[in-house]
Amino acid sequence: MNDMTSVANPKTPTLPDAQTVQSVTHWTDRLFSFRVSRPASLRFRSGEFVMIGLLKDDGKPLLRAYSIASPAWDDELEFYSIKVQDGPLTSRLQHIQPGDQIILRPKPVGTLVHDALLPGNRLWFFSTGTGIAPFASLIREPQTYEDYDQVILTHTCRDVAELEYGRQLVEHVKSDEMMRELTEGGVDKLVYYPTTTREESPKMGRITDLLRSGEVFRDLGIDGITPGTDRAMVCGSLGLNNDLKEILEGFGLREGANSDPAEYVVEKAFVG
Repeated sequence: MNDMTSVANPKTPTLPDAQTVQSVTHWTDRLFSFRVSRPASLRFRSGEFVMIGLLKDDGKPLLRAYSIASPAWDDELEFYSIKVQDGPLTSRLQHIQPGDQIILRPKPVGTLVHDALLPGNRLWFFSTGTGIAPFASLIREPQTYEDYDQVILTHTCRDVAELEYGRQLVEHVKSDEMMRELTEGGVDKLVYYPTTTREESPKMGRITDLLRSGEVFRDLGIDGITPGTDRAMVCGSLGLNNDLKEILEGFGLREGANSDPAEYVVEKAFVG
């Protein structure tokens, strides 16, 4: 499933902090992405998130944190979301159409930004499910390739269809004329490493298991992760975050923050 609709006649904004939906793409029966207008005054760093939402029946806003999946230079804002049928917000958000409005609070924050990491040679993006969203922003950010010799995007989902958003994204980056100049060179600067945990695919397994066994390093032809060369960003479930923190610290990496850069960072805004 890949059903995309685009805006025709935008409505006049009526919501507080309203932005107009420009296009919607349904990737599977559980996943969709959408693009909205960008406030002229909004400035953000690739990898940050904002609060978006809709009005409840009582007229009060219902907001959730969403990573901005588009890069900081984009004229629109892209978001990637799961569909939860009984979810307070996503049960309604999944039905938005081009021309509809959403609430967007223009106060971007987050830890998955370049400023939170010390300089390094290789950058790992570890994601599961919709946790790929901040990395969708960062792999389209020129600074990523200026700062690192190689970028490795791992994405783990249950089924093959759930990898399609990331697959098309990487394909677009590698084929885009401007980005191709940044990603080409003697080494493959952008490496995509997708895995599934339920449906059979060319590479199966949880990224945590593949790291512990060293299989991912053998697959990619690299020696491993070391604090002298490697940096990492993590976005996924609470379980993934905790497991990867343990694994990365086992490799000698330290957790960083905007105010105290180090070797890896974890986004905690999307887990309970």
